[in-house]
Amino acid sequence: MITTIARLTYSTLFGHRRGLLMFILPGVLLALSVVLRLTVDDRSVVGIELLQQLALAVILPLVALIAGTGAIATEIDDGSIVYLLSKPIKRYTIVLTKAVVAFACIAVFGALPTLLSGLILGTSLSVSLAFAIGALVAGAAYTAIFLALSVMTGNAVTIGLLYALLWESVMGTYVPGARTLSVQQWALSIIDKLASGNDLDPAVKLPLAIILLVAVTALGLSLAVSRLRSLTLSSAE
Repeated sequence: MITTIARLTYSTLFGHRRGLLMFILPGVLLALSVVLRLTVDDRSVVGIELLQQLALAVILPLVALIAGTGAIATEIDDGSIVYLLSKPIKRYTIVLTKAVVAFACIAVFGALPTLLSGLILGTSLSVSLAFAIGALVAGAAYTAIFLALSVMTGNAVTIGLLYALLWESVMGTYVPGARTLSVQQWALSIIDKLASGNDLDPAVKLPLAIILLVAVTALGLSLAVSRLRSLTLSSAE
């Protein structure tokens, strides 16, 4: 049954127009990387800035938003989630399977393009890998956040878009106080450790960043499971 859930989730993600954005967004990142490679002489600094301010701060949250909300929100909106809820399947199995599918999409359309972008710009392999790993770690937290939003509100996409663009992309990058509560900054702490010597200046120290990433991921998935159980009760009533 897990295979069936995964297949249905992939079908939902790529069966709608917004699924095309998961191809377009990394495409924009890679195209810009090629342009900069051909036009900029000092690519070392530009490469790190692009990976931090575009790939990690903008592209990754948006890809995660599409994957995280698309994994379950669409099924809730059109009522097809009833098919799964009517089966004798543990609700955490549904949530975790959809989370794995969404995370796989983030790895392919978020972390991998980040790695390729760094390599195209001539950034060292260690730094490019560090940003890719940071994108994977942040992707897990984003997946949990957007899955939880999807089962808690019918406006998950709108709220998630505001969160991704305003909080993570703008406030999480430039506003000192907000930076400490940004998934991007937590991931940047890990990247800074892996890519030592690049002075990325994360707002949160590494031990706390790891704790926060794990806590947010666990809390998001727990909330999604809990809310999905209440949806079952509502349907039964």
